[in-house]
Amino acid sequence: MSGATVELVETGSEHAELIRNLYQFYAYESSDWEQEDVEVDGRFYIHDEHLARYWQEPQWSANLILVDGFIAGFMLIERSELPGIDALELADLFVLKKYRRLGIGRALATQVLTSGEGNWLVRFYRQDQAATAFWRTVLDQLPRPVHAIEVADDPQLSNFLVTRAHH
Repeated sequence: MSGATVELVETGSEHAELIRNLYQFYAYESSDWEQEDVEVDGRFYIHDEHLARYWQEPQWSANLILVDGFIAGFMLIERSELPGIDALELADLFVLKKYRRLGIGRALATQVLTSGEGNWLVRFYRQDQAATAFWRTVLDQLPRPVHAIEVADDPQLSNFLVTRAHH
């Protein structure tokens, strides 16, 4: 990835349509293990009320990944609403195929998970082999403590809490 400029840019609500369009590719890629069908209009279902929260809720954000100014994917960040977990959640990370295997996702995930003073929550579906392999690599190399945690809301998810380094 030598010489390429990689940026993570927070979007405003005027970019909702752009994020929604990119999300179609994300949904398409997970449809093989989620067994999801498209709607009658040929698109995957998107929960618009949830999507809108990225521009309404404090500490939630929808971020574009740009490589040399071109859209390369997105990262969605939420404030965890799980009981007893005080953390931001790196909810969704998607990199378009052209930009994969260049270390972009890994670099951005590492940058985000080591930023700030708070804890981060990472959750992924065990059936999603690509996500599992990706997150194991990121979390294994993270310079912050990573704790596997049990969360009762969805048994199919692997959950990890990234905490501040002990001083």
